[in-house]
Amino acid sequence: MQFIKPDININFIGRKKIAFIVSLAMIIISIASLILHGGPRYGIDFAGGTLVQIKFQKPVDVNSIKSGLKTIGLGNSSVQQFGDHQANEYLIRTDSSVITAEGFSAKIKKALTAKTGAEVELRRIEMVGPQVGKDLREKALFAMFYALLFITIYISGRFELKWILSAVMAVALIGAVYVFQLFDVSIPFLIGAALIVSLILFWFLELKYAMGAIVALIHDVTITVGLFSIFDKEFTLPIIAALLTIIGYSLNDTIIVFDRIRENLRRYHKKPLEVILNRSINETLSRTILTSLTTLFVVAALFVLGGGIIHDFAFALLVGVAVGTYSSIFIASPILMAWQGHQRKK
Repeated sequence: MQFIKPDININFIGRKKIAFIVSLAMIIISIASLILHGGPRYGIDFAGGTLVQIKFQKPVDVNSIKSGLKTIGLGNSSVQQFGDHQANEYLIRTDSSVITAEGFSAKIKKALTAKTGAEVELRRIEMVGPQVGKDLREKALFAMFYALLFITIYISGRFELKWILSAVMAVALIGAVYVFQLFDVSIPFLIGAALIVSLILFWFLELKYAMGAIVALIHDVTITVGLFSIFDKEFTLPIIAALLTIIGYSLNDTIIVFDRIRENLRRYHKKPLEVILNRSINETLSRTILTSLTTLFVVAALFVLGGGIIHDFAFALLVGVAVGTYSSIFIASPILMAWQGHQRKK
């Protein structure tokens, strides 16, 4: 039984305007949510503070937990149920970096047991200073930025043989970012400006394959981060790992399509570019869908059965794999078509 017929011919490029409108709407909603929420809701890793995970032997009331925390000077802490309701587990977050020595553990257990009337078990205690959290935020942004630049070098070299040009551009951008960083420029603003300058340079230097791939990757990351903001999920170090995984997965899909486009441009060079792009996407469609589905099955199992610790990580991968598959078909390849339209006008 064939999953997708070999002679399938779906007009993906013909629907590029609809795809661009849908993508633009998702990006606008994501950015609007981030602005309204003042950015992502950073976890302990990035915001600093103390996280305590506790487990009770029987169901307890959240207000009684808060009352117990007030007696030890943690009245401003947030209390959130963690995992299944039957597990009776809770996460306590406080903005202050409290001392997590042995005395603190005994004090919090005694206070919560007295107010709730239930035995309490401390599952984990994490403490991150505010300066450490700031440093981790900046390093996470730089990790994604450098990943995109090195991807640019690879794509430009492999598909357009412009290794030196793309490498010089990437080194110049890294140098500019480093220099401006010395003047205490906001890192998120700096990275955002560098990405915009990168896209402008791609356009004028005619690095069309690199531009298609990077636009698709920025599209994937923006929508994933936006959904975290919309659902008010925490942004932590494992989520950065998930975003870097999404970048790699989406890029792999895009390269497969670009590789077939390059082959078909040589084989059918007399045909219109729109026909070649559609043919290339359709020829790789079976591989794209089967790979995405098998990956989604695994990630969905992690999301449902993996427990609270990796729940947000699996959610990021679910969104990223789905959006990455969509962008490889409807964003990366149509960018090449838009490029040809620009060249015709010139």
